[in-house]
Parts: sequence; C-alpha cells; structure tokens
Amino acid sequence: MEKVLVIDFGGQYAQLIARRVRECNVYSEILPYNTPVEEIKQAGYKGIILSGGPSSVYAKDALLCSPDLFSIGIPVLGICYGAHMTAHLMGGKVEKASGREYGGTDIRLDCESPLFNGLQETQTCWMSHNDYISQLPEGFKISASTPSTEIAAMEDRERRLYALQFHPEVEHTPDGTRMIRNFLFKICGCSGVWKMESFIDYAVKEIQGKVGSKRVLLALSGGVDSSVTALLLQKAIGSQLCCVFVDHGLLRKDEPEQVYRLFSREFGLNLVAVDARQRFLQALKGVTEPERKRKIIGSEFIRVFEEEAGKLGKIDFLAQGTIYPDVIESGLGNANVIKSHHNVGGLPDNIAFEGLVEPLRNLFKDEVRVVGERLGLPKSLVWRQPFPGPGLAVRIIGEISQDRLDILKECDAIFCEEVEKSGAAASQYFAVLTNMRSVGVMGDERTYDQIVALRAVTTTDFMTAQWAPLPMDLLQRASSRIISEVSHVNRVVYDITSKPPATIEWE
Repeated sequence: MEKVLVIDFGGQYAQLIARRVRECNVYSEILPYNTPVEEIKQAGYKGIILSGGPSSVYAKDALLCSPDLFSIGIPVLGICYGAHMTAHLMGGKVEKASGREYGGTDIRLDCESPLFNGLQETQTCWMSHNDYISQLPEGFKISASTPSTEIAAMEDRERRLYALQFHPEVEHTPDGTRMIRNFLFKICGCSGVWKMESFIDYAVKEIQGKVGSKRVLLALSGGVDSSVTALLLQKAIGSQLCCVFVDHGLLRKDEPEQVYRLFSREFGLNLVAVDARQRFLQALKGVTEPERKRKIIGSEFIRVFEEEAGKLGKIDFLAQGTIYPDVIESGLGNANVIKSHHNVGGLPDNIAFEGLVEPLRNLFKDEVRVVGERLGLPKSLVWRQPFPGPGLAVRIIGEISQDRLDILKECDAIFCEEVEKSGAAASQYFAVLTNMRSVGVMGDERTYDQIVALRAVTTTDFMTAQWAPLPMDLLQRASSRIISEVSHVNRVVYDITSKPPATIEWE
C-alpha cells in the first residue's frame, strides 16, 4: 500500500496535514521528529511532509530531524517550521523576523513549479511565523513570495525537495489542498487508491488483535464519535461489548431519553443507563476554572465506569470515541496544550482497566462521519453536529448549578431549533451562558440579568473553522424567543470569531 509520512515537530496541524493527504486518497502516517532515518527509508514511503512547530530551528532545544533525511531519495515537503528546518539543515539561513506575520496574506507563485502547477499566480495563503528564511541553501530557488517575505516557498527540483513558509493544510489557504495534491501526484508519483473501507478493515483487525476474547466497556454518549466506535466494536467483537450511557446532567434538553431509546431499541446494543446527575453537580460545585472542570468530569466518568464494570462482571478494556482533535488540543505528544479533553487529558492515572481501546484516535471528524456511513448508521446521526465530552459544562462560563444548566438548555434548544428550521449552513451551532450580567428593561422595569452568546461555525475538519454568517432574521428570531421564553436572560450576543485564533468552544 502506498503511503506518505508526516513527521511531527510539535505543531498543532501535523494531523491536519495527514488528514489532507488521506483526503486525496493516499494513506498517511505520523511519526515523531526523532524517528531514525533508516527506519523511514525501509518503510517504503512515497513522500515525506515535515510539519510546523512552535519553536525556532536555531534554538538550543530545537526539534531537528537528521540531515540525512534529505538525501535518501524520497521527496520532502517542509511546511513552516519544516521549511525553516530544511533551510537550516541544508546550509541556508533562518532568522527572527522583525514582526510576526499572521493571517491571510497575498502571495505570488511560480506556476512553473510542479508544486504550484495549474494554480493562479496570485492568491491568498495563511501565514503564522516569527522566523523567516533569509538565505537559500545551495541548489534551491525561490518559488513564491509575499510583500513581506521574499522566500515564501523554495525548491530543489532535481532532489525533489520543497518548502513552504505558509500553511497549505488549513482552510484559510484556498488552494492549499491542490498544492498538497500536486506534491502527492506530480512529485511523489502516488496513484490515490486508498479508501475509508481500508481503515474499517484495519480497525476491526486491530480491535480483535488487542481485545481477543475479553470484554469491553464503551462510554456511549449518543454522539457521532461514540456511536461510530460502538458500531466498529460491535463489528469486531459482537457480544463482548457492553455499552454504558451516563446521564451526567450536562447533556442538551431531552437528550438522555432520545439516546437511550435510539440505541437500546433500534440498534439493539447492550446498553446500561446510569443516572449520575447529582454526583456530577456535587463534584463540580464551586469550580470555575475550565481545566479543573474537564479534569473533574473525566475523573468522575472513569469512576462511574469502574463501578458499572463491577456490576457487569469482569471487564478488561475501556473503549472511548476519542478523535484526533481531542488528542492534539490536549497537548499529547509534541503538541502544545490548548485544552484537555475528558477522554484524553482528563483521565486519572489509576484506571481499573487493562487498557484503552480508541479506534478513532487518528481520525478527524469528517473521516469519522464517512466511517459511520460505511457502517450503516443513519444520516441523521452521522451528520449530527458534534457535542463536547464534558457537555454543557464547557458552555457555562463560571460555576455550574442546576439553575444555570436549565437556563442554558432552554436557550440552546431554541437556537438549534431556529437554525435547523431555517436550513442555514452551519457545521456546529450552540448557545453559551456567559458569566456576565447586563442592565436591561423588560415590562418597563429595570433588569440585571444573564448574557447568552450564540455560536455557529462552518468547517470540514473542526481543526480550523469560520464563523457562520447566519441570516439576520434568524438571529433576530432566536434572540427574541430566548429573551421572551427563558427567565433571567436579558441580552443575546453573536460570536463572530474564527478558529484560529479562537477555539470553537468557549472553554
């Protein structure tokens, strides 16, 4: 099977690069920066992509690969830090820029380059760097420039070495995927025959090999990730799977009843429902710091599963619907921490299971949806908008209480209803209860009540996202209904921040 290697240097987008490669029907793998060159050479990769990273190549503790990587005859594409490292290790020069270049930038391409062949000469790219390549290595030529960066891309066609200062993998570079396709097909000679069915077969065999005849306990929330995990596990191990649905009180309005009915009756899964609402509320009492909330919720989840496992007999493995955005935002591996997820960074060290089963750990949300469709899940479930593991706890800023939960559930239900009724284009949409109050006038009386924020984004991978320009009449209807139907809310605002620089969730 043809495959391309992405080498991770601690950037947030290493897996996004790998996902873009798979999007082109070429299988991709990720390995750390210190993987031996001989191991890479023997693996038979068709191409190598060097990811971005948060440090500088000239720093004392810089993450550097071996210079030998550039002489083994495999095409290499360096992105941002990967471009700096290419220049640095090949005899060029990298310096600190006078100011950070960040965001959408006009760029001029040399379309004679195999990397840019077939593209418009002038277009937009996404920059995010503090350093720049000030001197080309021997044998390289400039293939792209911006008004402030002379060497925005460089190449050595003879040795098939390419480097980009900007990020082609993010949605903010409109033709970025076409550049990656050019690297894969024009430079690496890939054929593009890998399909998601290949992943399903691989995942099933991997689950069977890891679990054997032992039993697995799955945290089933009813969301896309855990539902697809359930179907994969059912396909792999059948009745060895036990599903537990925990109602922690942090789900959306009426959701617990819907989840139990769908999975126990229609899908026929062995499903145990646990009412843990008071337990979670008590554990979260007085907690306002977002990371503490996530850690507490993660810890309580595991303890609930341990207790249920004790009632169900011997359970050896805990399964989770972890996907890669959870992993990299939690800062595992080389990546910086953005926020920990309850099923990644929130797990306590002393879990009472032999191990974890996370078959979706290396997939992005859109890939998970494709797997779900291939496994026969209904489209209404497969294309359901994502919901965070910690639930509404990360959509309530400040302390969690039953009263604040009730307010948010009603606001969120109204907003979702209006968005769905309108048919507006949005990948994810929800309400947030802020920790601010404002002065208002209702019924000729002064009020001092809660502020609710509405959030809607469009995205394909949930690693980057644009705020959704919802119609003004839709926002007006949602705002009017929330103010009139939900007590203790007197102001509604709309979040128009993209990711980056913000995250999709508020906490």
